[in-house]
Amino acid sequence: YEVREFLLEKWGRKCASLGARSLAPCDGAGSHRYCGAENLPLEVEHIHPKSQGGSDRVSNLTLACHTCNQAKGNRDIRKFLSGKPTVLDRILKQAKAPLKDAAAVNATRWKLYQQLKETGLTVEVGTGGQTKFNRTRLGLPKTHWFDAACVGKSTPDRLDVAIEKPLLVAAKGHGVRQRCRPDRYGFPRAVAPKAKSFQGFQTGDIVKATIPQGKFAGNYTGRIAIRFRPSFRLNAGVKPFDVHPKYLTTVQKSDGYEYRFSK
Repeated sequence: YEVREFLLEKWGRKCASLGARSLAPCDGAGSHRYCGAENLPLEVEHIHPKSQGGSDRVSNLTLACHTCNQAKGNRDIRKFLSGKPTVLDRILKQAKAPLKDAAAVNATRWKLYQQLKETGLTVEVGTGGQTKFNRTRLGLPKTHWFDAACVGKSTPDRLDVAIEKPLLVAAKGHGVRQRCRPDRYGFPRAVAPKAKSFQGFQTGDIVKATIPQGKFAGNYTGRIAIRFRPSFRLNAGVKPFDVHPKYLTTVQKSDGYEYRFSK
């Protein structure tokens, strides 16, 4: 799990070409060696074959679809890609390149781990591969909240899920401080209004809308974006539409976050 997750991230989750996906079907021969195919099962491939002294280090591993993997067999990659010098050069360079994002995250998380240990509390660490293994073993779908329950070796052999729709919280910020709004060429096109609210509402408020008639008649709950006229934009889980503030009741004032239940 650990190695596969690393390789999937490093090689872009497709057959090893790293270039544009081939539009022609891969037949494992001729011009379709390492085809760049996506959204199909991928196999771990040794760049330098083990039968010829190749190691199991991740720098000697890539991903290939079954057809390309079988076509290569135990041939040296230089012979296998003799007619594709660009692909060969790209694969050899990528194989040696570190996964920079992973290195940065690892350095940060170990520093955080050391600081948490200094609190005297019990701290457990895990990896993404281990989390995926636990989630797959328990037959759970891929979600952030199930992942959080499957982190580390202490994940139990059984999880009883009592919540069907968890509350999702997303940071939305408090707007921008920029007063001058430029066009795409950098010239001023507008000035942001001084006021942040209108008729008691401000952008980001969670409101309940009760619309008695018209195309959007009904009850809605969602976030609004105000305009400095009696026509606000309401996002209530359907296509956003305009609504008059007289139909709105504040549920929660804007605090920089969006709240909703997962589907």
